[in-house]
Amino acid sequence: MRVNLDVLLILDALDKQGSFAAAAESLYKTPAALSYMVQKLESDLAIQLLDRSGHRARFTDTGKVVLEKGRVLLNAARDLEKQAVESADGWEKELTIALDGSFPFHLLLPLIESFYALGKQTTLNFTHHTLAGAWEELTHNGANIILGAINEPPTSAEYAYRMLGTLDNVFVVSPGHPLAQATEPLNGEEICQYRAVIIGDTARSCHPINTNFIEEQPRMVVYDFPSKLSVLTAGLGCGFLPRHIAQPYLSSGMLVEKQVVSYRQTDVSYIGWQTRGAGLAARWWCEQILEGELMHSFYQP
Repeated sequence: MRVNLDVLLILDALDKQGSFAAAAESLYKTPAALSYMVQKLESDLAIQLLDRSGHRARFTDTGKVVLEKGRVLLNAARDLEKQAVESADGWEKELTIALDGSFPFHLLLPLIESFYALGKQTTLNFTHHTLAGAWEELTHNGANIILGAINEPPTSAEYAYRMLGTLDNVFVVSPGHPLAQATEPLNGEEICQYRAVIIGDTARSCHPINTNFIEEQPRMVVYDFPSKLSVLTAGLGCGFLPRHIAQPYLSSGMLVEKQVVSYRQTDVSYIGWQTRGAGLAARWWCEQILEGELMHSFYQP
């Protein structure tokens, strides 16, 4: 390959400094050495990078293209060097954090900002799952951390977990739903007359987690809470929601909370992480989540 980083650095310096003399000084080389390398590239590729007819050399159209594309390569090379150093120091190239669908993503925004302020090259990858699907991302699909996963943590020594707190569940219907005016508390026979809207489990290998529904009840399955909210507010079914998701709709009157005789009132929520080969980015995120006040302000003990 005849284009190399050294000559791209020369072109970059020449554009920024305005002359071979100034560029040479910035690169700690002689003007003659710089001029030779540029001329050699021109000769090798049979192109003209600089117009030398005036008092100062000017970039030709071809030279401007090489300069622009060359800077992309220079930036990529600098990033590669930084990633190599950080990798040797223990910073992952990529960190995957799997989130349960009930976890409010906006809580992570301050942590994301703080992480980027560290100046590391680690790419953050957030994925979204439901029920046992979050645990499956940790145990089967290589996620570094899971956040907001509910119930039944794995027992393998390859993974660690801590309880974040609990989430309240509420039974809701739209104001126009037949159960909205029914006498409370609702029993199972009453609820079974109407379609349940439930969150499906994204797990494909792990044993699925059961949700709040009655076995004999007709049901519709969706795989995220926005879809479930759309169906519930349209009056096309009834079902349970975490209170923090339902509350804005309860406050606006788009949903009505109803007391029921029998249901799972709370879900226990966890953070889990890989214990083997955890890098500095994974450790940073676990520490920030476990020691920070952000999660404690959201979850109930």
